[in-house]
Amino acid sequence: MSIQHLLNKTGPRKLLALDGGGYRGIITIEILAKIERLLQEAQGRDDQFVLADYFDYIAGTSTGAIIATCLSLGMRVDTIRDFYQESGRVMFDKAGLLQRFRFKYEDEKLAGKLQDVIGKDTTLGSDKLKTLLMLVMRNATTDSPWPVSNNPAAKYNDRSDSNLNFPLWQLVRASTAAPTYFPPESIKVGPNNFIFVDGGVTMYNNPAFQLFLMATVEPYKLAWPTGEKDMLLVSVGTGASASANADLAPGEMNLLYNASSIPSALMYAASNEQDFLCRTFGRCLHGNHLDREVGDMCDVKGPVNRKLFTYVRYNADLSRRGLDELGLFQVKPEQVQQMDSVNYKAELQSVGRAVADRKVVKEHFAQFV
Repeated sequence: MSIQHLLNKTGPRKLLALDGGGYRGIITIEILAKIERLLQEAQGRDDQFVLADYFDYIAGTSTGAIIATCLSLGMRVDTIRDFYQESGRVMFDKAGLLQRFRFKYEDEKLAGKLQDVIGKDTTLGSDKLKTLLMLVMRNATTDSPWPVSNNPAAKYNDRSDSNLNFPLWQLVRASTAAPTYFPPESIKVGPNNFIFVDGGVTMYNNPAFQLFLMATVEPYKLAWPTGEKDMLLVSVGTGASASANADLAPGEMNLLYNASSIPSALMYAASNEQDFLCRTFGRCLHGNHLDREVGDMCDVKGPVNRKLFTYVRYNADLSRRGLDELGLFQVKPEQVQQMDSVNYKAELQSVGRAVADRKVVKEHFAQFV
């Protein structure tokens, strides 16, 4: 399906939003594999079915940007899993000793892998993309978040120096440039050279509510209809743990600790807020408890009587208690909580598969098949 055909079609709209979280994207992939299998069976499709055949608009931040782009290009989830399994250590290639004062990992091998899987000459406006795609990064030069999409009607896509001309791999690389982990990405925009870093250090590490806005708010020129039966928004996380530093002592909060922990703290807070907004304005079919005060926000009243979309949130609690509830008694929290847990691929997969087995059910999609 071409982008123009997608824009012209009628019927309910289906949106997919993927969080950032480094190599914990393995968790996302296993959840997506279950979704792909359920939808393939529900539609009576063969193994050529891909999630790009179902979702109209896919968004991702950081590692979510990699996965979202691969999905939009029409890849099967198995192919994306293979890419992560084969490229994990390449993605997290340790920087030289002198460079580690600026960032932990090199980016050249990661950039090369992204060019291989996406295509060096593939642009944001490429007809290889089968869905609308939104990627989030932060423009450090202008100190502002940049959610960029291939929506042809968007303001900065409908002009001579269109954003659609950006190399897609470079936008994905920019979205993954987590401060202290990877060096930033420089992209020429018109006459300017802008420095970009990971979109996870904006409010959109979980891009779900921003995706809803970009699909419905007038300035983005899509204005898709809203309502419980008119729009499905599926949001997939990479795992969270509010008690990851439960034993932290005040004296441990030095400059190095803050430099390495602040990105994760920002990502957790941003993800939680986006999720809360989606559950407030959407009809939530499933989601973990947000906190002890508001619960899971499913079947509760909010500020609008008519919910604007149907919403599902899949994520894992990576605390000891959360892993135990998933039946993963053998998995240690410290093995799966870090964004660069490349040595614990099997453990991350077991988390993703446990979430998929216990939480992803066909009833969540029944109204939109």
